[in-house]
Amino acid sequence: MFSNKYKITKYLIPAFLVVLYVTYAGLKLANAQHEVHTDSAAINASSEIVATAHGEASHEGATEEHKTEKVDAGKLIMEHIADAYDWHIATIGHTHVSIPLPVIIKDNNGLHVFLSNKFHHGHEAYEGYELKEGKLVNLAGAEFLDLSITKNVFAMFVAVIVLLIIMLSIAGSYKSNALRAPKGIQSFVEPLIIFIRDEVAKPSIGKQYNRFMPFLLTIFFFIFINNMFGLIPIFPGGANVTGNIAVTMVLAAFTFVITLINGNKNYWAHIFMPPGVPGWLLPLMIPIEIIGVLNKPIVLTIRLFANITAGHIIILGFFSLIFIFAEMNTGLGFGVSAFSVAFTTFMSFLELLVAFLQAYVFTLLSAIYFGSAVEEHHHEEHH
Repeated sequence: MFSNKYKITKYLIPAFLVVLYVTYAGLKLANAQHEVHTDSAAINASSEIVATAHGEASHEGATEEHKTEKVDAGKLIMEHIADAYDWHIATIGHTHVSIPLPVIIKDNNGLHVFLSNKFHHGHEAYEGYELKEGKLVNLAGAEFLDLSITKNVFAMFVAVIVLLIIMLSIAGSYKSNALRAPKGIQSFVEPLIIFIRDEVAKPSIGKQYNRFMPFLLTIFFFIFINNMFGLIPIFPGGANVTGNIAVTMVLAAFTFVITLINGNKNYWAHIFMPPGVPGWLLPLMIPIEIIGVLNKPIVLTIRLFANITAGHIIILGFFSLIFIFAEMNTGLGFGVSAFSVAFTTFMSFLELLVAFLQAYVFTLLSAIYFGSAVEEHHHEEHH
């Protein structure tokens, strides 16, 4: 059982603060994810232009219209992993069923707040703005600050609400009877907390592990919950939060800043005065050590972003094979469908493991970085 100093309530405030910071950064950097979507859309648009150039009569125009209705696997995948200004539910015929999200824009004319359905899925402009292939643009070319509640931002709000509900309920259980055996959701969360404490924090950080526990637990559960929600294909799941490099960048930045703040003199001496290195070699070694320090948050950023995004792309890619072979009329549609469904199911279960594994790896690497920052010199420990 936990003692008072390990009660879960001590982790609620840092959890809330981290999510607020991640949300703010995700809002400001959301356009970075849209650029990928725009590039894919540009390629598709170029293909349509070339195809249209070969059409000479109404029959050709009808054929081209039929082509544009075919499944574009690349566009489908990019739309699902990219951020958006609405939450798409389903497409019935030519009707898009989606939940509009708040669009918040700050420009020279003040603050503009409205729902994204004013754009009619990118077909109309509103208040001098329009959506071009999922990207918000100003028709006059003026600069603006986009503070919209996008799909990923809304998903983070949902995740933090779920996180707070779970942790508050567990904290209430400990408050009412700390000696009672855990049950329900408490029996699932408590082993995870003990695992992070005993298998991650203590071995990686050492005797100073306790002061890093709030951040480590917060980062683990935040990533884990968002990964799990990303595997749910229906609302409020399906958002690719940890597959957005803006989000992983901010999470890695927190680890980087905490590491630098807590670095002791031995940590900095190892960077600027590496032990056993002759003086004439320091001008070469110091830049290498600095690059190594800067490389750590980059590794954290790309590792989480790439693994989560790759999982979504693989699942959507095999799912798209069903429609691609159906349109080819090769007679392999049934066999490919059975293979795609089986492999997609297998990958979905594998992603359940990846959801936990990536949260664990990010937390473990953060703990290792913290441990290197507070590690004492062996000679000093003997004295």
